[in-house]
Amino acid sequence: MANTETSLKEALTGIEGATGVALVDYTSGMALGTMGGSKSFDLNVAAAGNTDVVRAKMRTMEHLGLKGEIEDILITLGDQYHLIRLLSGRSGNGLFLYLVLDVKRSNLAMARHQLKKIEQDLEV
Repeated sequence: MANTETSLKEALTGIEGATGVALVDYTSGMALGTMGGSKSFDLNVAAAGNTDVVRAKMRTMEHLGLKGEIEDILITLGDQYHLIRLLSGRSGNGLFLYLVLDVKRSNLAMARHQLKKIEQDLEV
């Protein structure tokens, strides 16, 4: 099992094309930890904004009567992928991993696979 800092570092350095990563509490919108980002890309602001995305999707699923669980949400921009992976299990309830990838330097399928492994090893 890995702690938050170790897991975020593994995501940022171990996932090709990763430029930022955060562990986020979607009940409060607060980032519990961040790594990467830049002066022009504030991961704390992005984490809070993506909390609204997660909440909206959960409400929509509830209104539609969908019983499945969200694994991840993908937002594609011209030069970035934004991957939101909701944590499963008791220790991850209400949390998600948020990963920002450079489109030109990343493999989305591999990033999803690696993020899932990081989630499994994460101890919150």
